[in-house]
Amino acid sequence: MRGPGPDGATAASHREAPLISYTPAEDITDFFMFRSYETGNTDKVVMIMNVNPMSEPSAGPNFYNFDPNATYSFNVDNNQDGAADLRFDVNFTTEIRGVVRDLGLPFSYAALPPITTLDGAGSEGLGLRQRYSVRSSATGLLANDLIAVPSRVGALTMPDYGSLTGQGIYTSAKTANPSLPSGVRVFAGQRQDPFYIDLGGLFDTANFQRSPPLLTAPEDANDNANAFGVDTLSGFNVSTIAIEVPFSMVAPAGGGTIGAYASVSKFVSTVSGAGSGRGTAAFTQTNRMANPLVNELVIGTIDKDRWNALPPARDGEFAQYILSPRYATLLELRFMVPPGCVPLFLAPDQVAACTKTNRIDLVNAFAKYSPTGPLTGDWLRLNLNAPPTPLASQKRLGGLAGDAAGYPNGRRPRDDVTDIATRVVGGQNYVTARAGDGVNVDDAALPNAFPYLADPSDGRNRVHFNRTAAPGAAGP
Repeated sequence: MRGPGPDGATAASHREAPLISYTPAEDITDFFMFRSYETGNTDKVVMIMNVNPMSEPSAGPNFYNFDPNATYSFNVDNNQDGAADLRFDVNFTTEIRGVVRDLGLPFSYAALPPITTLDGAGSEGLGLRQRYSVRSSATGLLANDLIAVPSRVGALTMPDYGSLTGQGIYTSAKTANPSLPSGVRVFAGQRQDPFYIDLGGLFDTANFQRSPPLLTAPEDANDNANAFGVDTLSGFNVSTIAIEVPFSMVAPAGGGTIGAYASVSKFVSTVSGAGSGRGTAAFTQTNRMANPLVNELVIGTIDKDRWNALPPARDGEFAQYILSPRYATLLELRFMVPPGCVPLFLAPDQVAACTKTNRIDLVNAFAKYSPTGPLTGDWLRLNLNAPPTPLASQKRLGGLAGDAAGYPNGRRPRDDVTDIATRVVGGQNYVTARAGDGVNVDDAALPNAFPYLADPSDGRNRVHFNRTAAPGAAGP
């Protein structure tokens, strides 16, 4: 891998870069892409983007919304050349309405009466409401005037939040002028944060709840209980945009392997010179994500903002971070276990050349469609010909556990990308030793249907696990 040029690199990222931490509504926490595992919909591709990291459910009165000045995009490469061939854009508008406007209330939402619908009777208390449009770069406007599901503030104000979720799922039958294409579903609104990780332990220089942070074989095989870690994100929410489309909309041949990444862009003003009074505004990408944890754990802090602003074709400029990953160096210095390469991601003739400062395996895994193919940059890749695994049978370690429908073949909400990334970046020694953060499962059960993420925690009754309260966590 050489830079600069159209080379590669590898981005779950909660507040992963300095500038994006100032604008949480533009901060992509996670990007998922997978074949639907919902019964009757396995011929669909699902793409999910989450923003507003670590949304505290009780943080009123304004709570969490999408940025009406930003464009949220799903970028798709369907011919494996490392350039976007198709883009789905989502844009929002915000209105203040109902009793909140009429009475000048200081709340965004009020049980006057309780909010039971997104529009019409029962929506009077939905004071801050967002509508959105969905466009395709191939065919233009797909849907307009859709309503985003609001933040979940509590049971008095929103007595049946599940009903609001259902109302916020749009199909061709629920849209008009224009109607969504047949087989397409979209959703925008608040969801429970599906990412599970011991963030506190990780960023205390990999000071996890067990040292060294190794899972026993039975612990590693149990995808339904935490081994020793604490899910720092328990009880927190995110803002979700989800779209489900037929294969034919994203892959001309109706199959094969596609790549995608999520991005957020907006007009950014720059001043020409001090005191000149002149400036320009350019439509600028402010955040992107394909593979999880890349910007958070791989790209150096000095380059994180620049990474977010560039397309995958420029990833060669960050080659040093992927060929000699600093997270692997940190793991070696912390636990005195040398990093290495993972043969699973190497062609036979590449094994000898792969070293801890020439990680060809990581380049293959995250920056190519195949080990012998050209460099295309950081795209989350999905083989549409691989059958989906039913939710109940999914393995959290995905491909490392023999589940071919899991990460790094796309990414599902269930996939434990923290343990996968730690093992793959650390190398075969870390794979063999079963290194991980000890958090094996999210605090909320995932649904088996669109939009595939659980209803959010509510502001009145949310619970954040700590060391002694977390199921399976070590005590003090």
